[in-house]
Amino acid sequence: MIFITLGSQKFQFNRLLIAVDKLIETGIIKEKIFAQTGYSDYPPVNYEYKAFIDRSEYAQWEAKADLIITHGGTGAIVGAVKNGKKVIAVPRRVEYGEHVDNHQFQIVGQFRDLDLICECDDCDKLEEAINYAKSKNFKSYRSNTQAVISEIEKYIENI
Repeated sequence: MIFITLGSQKFQFNRLLIAVDKLIETGIIKEKIFAQTGYSDYPPVNYEYKAFIDRSEYAQWEAKADLIITHGGTGAIVGAVKNGKKVIAVPRRVEYGEHVDNHQFQIVGQFRDLDLICECDDCDKLEEAINYAKSKNFKSYRSNTQAVISEIEKYIENI
């Protein structure tokens, strides 16, 4: 099962939703798909979707998914890799009115360089990204939150 999540910022990401519809129409994608489409105004034809879902429903779809396709938002990526999911992140592009700038390329690039996710910077290459992500064994996410907290606590104790 594939779960697509496009976040809750007030930007559309029709380009990605259309690319997925085309891959289903041509028989390339055969799995069940559910999409959280956010502010996109393209209504998917070949898969189930809702604009927004609550945290509980989000967690249920993420748990069912073998693959997460998302925009380049940090929250969606970190949440998915923390849960051991394979992730394809597609950065939003300013030139398509998908965001205010192209910062998602840097975010996605960092996660790619850590070998945690698959980057797909072109929706025309989504089929290739899906095949790659399915066959790739990504590194496991390891949080360093506790180490940061420990360092802050040490600093405070020494004040």
